[in-house]
Amino acid sequence: MEELKNYGHQHPLLMLNEEQLIGNGNGVVDCSRCGEKVSAPCFICVECCGFYLHKTCAEAPLELNHPFHRHHPLLLLQNPPYTFEPGTRCICDFCNETCEKFIYHCSCGLDFHIKCALFTFNIAERNLKELEHVALEDPSFSSKNDGGNLGKCFVCWEPLAMYTYFSLDCGFNLHKKCAELPPKMGHVCHRKHPLLLQFNSERLSCKICQVTPDRGLVYGCSTCNLAIHIDCLSPLPVIEDKSHQHPFTLFWRQIPFICDACGTEGHHVAYACCTCSIMVHKECISLPRIMQHAWHNHRVFHTYFIHKEYFRSLNCIWCYKVVDTEHGSYFCADCNVIFHVNCALKEKEWYCIVTQENEDDKSLDIPVNSITKVLERNDAGEATLIEHCKHKHYLMLSDKISEHGDKCCDGCLLLISAKFYHCLRCDFFLHKSCAELSKIELIFDHRCDEEHFAGLKPFILTSDCMFECELCTYLSNGFSYKCNECGIHRCVRCVFLQFEVKIPGHKHPLLFYYDYKGQCSGCGTDINKAYRCKDCNFGLCLYCVVRLTRVGHNCDDHPLKLTYHKINDYEKYHYCDICEEKRDPKYWFYHCETCDTSAHVNCVLGKYPLIKLGSTYNERDHPHPLTFAKKFPYYPKCVECGKPCEDLSLECAEPGCNYIVHWKCGK
Repeated sequence: MEELKNYGHQHPLLMLNEEQLIGNGNGVVDCSRCGEKVSAPCFICVECCGFYLHKTCAEAPLELNHPFHRHHPLLLLQNPPYTFEPGTRCICDFCNETCEKFIYHCSCGLDFHIKCALFTFNIAERNLKELEHVALEDPSFSSKNDGGNLGKCFVCWEPLAMYTYFSLDCGFNLHKKCAELPPKMGHVCHRKHPLLLQFNSERLSCKICQVTPDRGLVYGCSTCNLAIHIDCLSPLPVIEDKSHQHPFTLFWRQIPFICDACGTEGHHVAYACCTCSIMVHKECISLPRIMQHAWHNHRVFHTYFIHKEYFRSLNCIWCYKVVDTEHGSYFCADCNVIFHVNCALKEKEWYCIVTQENEDDKSLDIPVNSITKVLERNDAGEATLIEHCKHKHYLMLSDKISEHGDKCCDGCLLLISAKFYHCLRCDFFLHKSCAELSKIELIFDHRCDEEHFAGLKPFILTSDCMFECELCTYLSNGFSYKCNECGIHRCVRCVFLQFEVKIPGHKHPLLFYYDYKGQCSGCGTDINKAYRCKDCNFGLCLYCVVRLTRVGHNCDDHPLKLTYHKINDYEKYHYCDICEEKRDPKYWFYHCETCDTSAHVNCVLGKYPLIKLGSTYNERDHPHPLTFAKKFPYYPKCVECGKPCEDLSLECAEPGCNYIVHWKCGK
């Protein structure tokens, strides 16, 4: 045992070696400074008050002039010098773990565990004797690793695989090459001054890859306010990728360049294909050649150059800014659709890469029409009499809105307009566009479970059940597209909603912005995705974009139109004619110009605007067919709960059977 010392403790401390520590019989104890398990040599309080110190923690200097942080000293503090909000923590800038006890702190905001500060100090001082007790291991030896996953190096934070590394008892892993990095080096990417190995105290982004490292070491130049990842200083000299027919060769650049693959700026490290005369970022060498994107029905192809005359519009369909065709883009030549490369790749859940094995398979691009058979055509070649896969009788084409203008399409549940098909034997109507829907749609951004991403999934057109749309959340008994794997439904209105829509009453088209934050101009709710006008301050949430523009209601004999402007400036007219409460003139309402009727949107639509009254419901255990009904005279009582039926209900269609039940009670 060595002589008694205090090391800042109120009682004398005694140093123990490994044999003495085991013989002391205190089991597993933690160091009172670093909080880690104590190992010999260590100090123990002679008064047995439970105070233990690693020898290295006891002898740690109160002020450390660290070679990786030359501007200020690191001061040893008993507690972090911060007042934190609830839930926030002090994080070590080397290992990225929480600092709870003694830490080394710098006035510029750097914080380190004692062990991290001293370990990096030994690396900086080339004091590799501190690592002599650690065996060099072959990273291919994976018996102590789950699946051979060897973790990452604590200096460069790159994977340890394919390198020899140190594995320290204190939990550090290092590449051998990182333990032996030179503290100072000259480099072709920065010839003005030498680069010094250091902590990234100013949180600078890497000058080469533009990523901001949140831990580990970098090479930096304080004079030029510059930081570079260790790994970025030694890129591969030649890279080959199957997406391009020629190899790319490393080309150091002293000035910025524009990447020919993505059209954005690059710094220092470029890769050139001299055969094709193109220069790209390292990461752009392996860009997907073909992808299926959620915002377009067909596949889009990457190219380095496009002739402008091939496109009517060069606006990217994600950000709606012009694409420079002198640089790379993703495009569909058939549909005049184009993306910036970074816009197409911005959200991983919105696209999937088409591999070489299936890039020639065009079968998924061919829609299967829901019209089973065309029986008659007019002189213009238009189908006038058809068989449809979702109806048992023939359907006839008509444009007689005056006779059927109050009827709803059984596909989308909107009022009939323009040309439509109708059944001469029953009350069945379909817009021409709804009759021509495809039987199968490949829908993107769909998860069949929470464990894995499902990618493109086939959705089947169905019409034989009640459903709640996954997107707009409306309950409906019209047509839907259903995923047979998980059972979710999407209504036909949401499936075919375009990323550019025209709203009656607004002179400009509305464009879908994925990351817009603001307030809906239709209903006033806060939104983080919107259909927005580029030219004026007008944006709509998804619910307002799919609002019924014409709807019938028993408050008026005429269809009510969704209205977007003030009908009357007099305040006394700003009332709802259904609930008789005030309405805000800034937001949308339904209006009849003939009768001057105005009403809140929700008062007109109610809870079930997309359920066709009079249609049959077969999912109830009753001997006769049930139909949807609403607003009965004398409000008959529900057979289940005994309360009056005032809203959507199911009634028996059989004469003499007085069965009636609330929809909520009957489902």
